[in-house]
Amino acid sequence: MTQRRLEVADVFRQHGQEFLDRWGHMLSRQQRRVLRDIVACRTAELGVHHIEQCDRCPHQKIVYNSCRNRHCPKCHSRARDEWLAERAEDLLPVPYCHVVFTIPHEIGPLALQNPRTLYGILFRASAEALTELAADPKRLGAKIGFLTVLHTWTQRLEHHPHVHCVTPAGGLSPDRTRWIASRKRFFLPVRPLSKLFRGKFLDYLAQAFRQGRLQFHGTLHELADPVRFETWIASLRKQKWVVYAKPPFGGPQHVLKYLARYTHRVAIANGRLISLVDGVVRFQWRDSQHGNQIKETALDAVEFIRRFLLHALPCGFVKIRHYGFLSNRNRKRNVACCRTLLPHYIAPKHAERLPEPIRCPACHLGIMRIIQSTAPAMGYDRNNESHEVHIDSS
Repeated sequence: MTQRRLEVADVFRQHGQEFLDRWGHMLSRQQRRVLRDIVACRTAELGVHHIEQCDRCPHQKIVYNSCRNRHCPKCHSRARDEWLAERAEDLLPVPYCHVVFTIPHEIGPLALQNPRTLYGILFRASAEALTELAADPKRLGAKIGFLTVLHTWTQRLEHHPHVHCVTPAGGLSPDRTRWIASRKRFFLPVRPLSKLFRGKFLDYLAQAFRQGRLQFHGTLHELADPVRFETWIASLRKQKWVVYAKPPFGGPQHVLKYLARYTHRVAIANGRLISLVDGVVRFQWRDSQHGNQIKETALDAVEFIRRFLLHALPCGFVKIRHYGFLSNRNRKRNVACCRTLLPHYIAPKHAERLPEPIRCPACHLGIMRIIQSTAPAMGYDRNNESHEVHIDSS
């Protein structure tokens, strides 16, 4: 029998109490829920979902309900597949671009203390920077549409807030009579885009400070002073902010697989875990600064849990958002208009992945079949789902 793969839940179960003894007083209600849900996911605590039996031998297996928490590494594959099937209806027969907006690491501690406000500003500033620069007649001169996904982690689970934007390489002309394609080598110039993003982010951050929407604790307490805060903002204006823009990478046939890598991800997948020995977790990570080499690193289990929970989003916070002509308002009409302006449109097909039959772990010959199904007995807060929002930024 093959050995069961190590999961994040195993780390939580074995070292969760040790973590709570050290850091429990600093956890938010949402972080506690993430910890609790991942431990309980697919266990008897959440009730029986169905019972399987081998069609060749008497072996049976009880399958328990999932926690359906959007931070759980085991509970997002179905939601991702359903989401991709819906997005296939909006794809256009043009190249697509990938743009990433990152905030300086100095802002990270403030974002941890004010996640809803800071991440909201990150969404707003990046979306407005993209739409305004694209609408400039000297650049593209078009109304674009795109989706944005928030990530807050690095491959080693460090706090690193950034958003991934995926957009068709072009947009509608102001009079909606033609499709304006971007250049083949790049979508929008990065330098003016990063300056525009920096200015908007810091302006909205200063506005949040004046409105009293920011909290300052611990080492950040001094920033509560208006003079110190303005000095801090001024220092950030002098820095170069990072905006990464990948050249157009392909048409709609490539976009669905591309989106699947970014939309419904969590801080670390179970497949990257290697071992948990003597309170040390070893896992794989991709070093993007050295040719995407796959490396291994080790963390104390308590530190692993602490880093994982840094990326628990506020309850109900929307992590996938749509803007421009892909926003909810008139989205179908806008997409239809784009298609009439783009010749030879063929709707891309999203192949539904059928579950592979599960071999019996006892006889290795039969297939496990569901013999009894039970309605989910556990309740969950819909605010934990990976919600989307469609925003018209025009």
